[in-house]
Amino acid sequence: MSNWVKNNSAFTRLVAIMQQLRGHDGCPWDKEQSFETLIPFIIEEAYEVIGAIDAKSPKLLKEELGDLLFQVIFVCQLAKEEGYFNINDVITSSIEKMIRRHPHVFGKTKAKTSKDVLKSWAKIKKAEKKHKTHGGYLSDIPEHLPALLKAHKVTERASSVGFDWTNINQVFEKVEEEMAEFRTALKKGNASRMEDEFGDLIFALVNVGRFAQINPEMALRKTIGRFVTRFHYIEERLHQKGKAISSASLAEMEKFWNEAKKKEIK
Repeated sequence: MSNWVKNNSAFTRLVAIMQQLRGHDGCPWDKEQSFETLIPFIIEEAYEVIGAIDAKSPKLLKEELGDLLFQVIFVCQLAKEEGYFNINDVITSSIEKMIRRHPHVFGKTKAKTSKDVLKSWAKIKKAEKKHKTHGGYLSDIPEHLPALLKAHKVTERASSVGFDWTNINQVFEKVEEEMAEFRTALKKGNASRMEDEFGDLIFALVNVGRFAQINPEMALRKTIGRFVTRFHYIEERLHQKGKAISSASLAEMEKFWNEAKKKEIK
């Protein structure tokens, strides 16, 4: 193990706990797990970290980061048992990659702005990719990312090599074009065409967000959160009046919806 791992008793203890859980007298559930069965837990823990950040709770964030770290250690333990690699190999690989991808910090390359950094990062990743795959420039973007996040990364990557509009007004024009095409498809009632044009419209809006430096995944998650909060407020206000939401009129619900919005502004 590296000196960092050896000297970090808390980290070493956590790795040892994982080994014990998978050991002969360990936990039956933990011993049954595989790379594939851990996938939903890894995704869940990552989103719970995001939830803790959104909640602005350092205490909760500390807890959720620990849970996510444990999933990393769990996967590394499985890999060690298969003879693939161990947690130390993962740490060493990360150290090497971060040094290699930050020549403006650890080398002689200059990068004055974050834009310079991203361009340099893209070139380095492209060079690395040549040794790993024969795929295209966008082929190493993770397939299973949420669609909005993947769209953002795809357009960002394409932009880094100059395939982009020159200003946001051009992107707005593209949105209007895609909206018109979607309306046409909608009128014709062609389900397949409607889906295609709707996807193109969303993709164009992702580019608007990118130009405005807005992450579409985060923006939509926050919008969903606000919707849920406002909807629960409607339920609560109706409950106070002895009414179920299923029996309320649209006018009543809109009244409480607007109340909820005003409370957010305050």
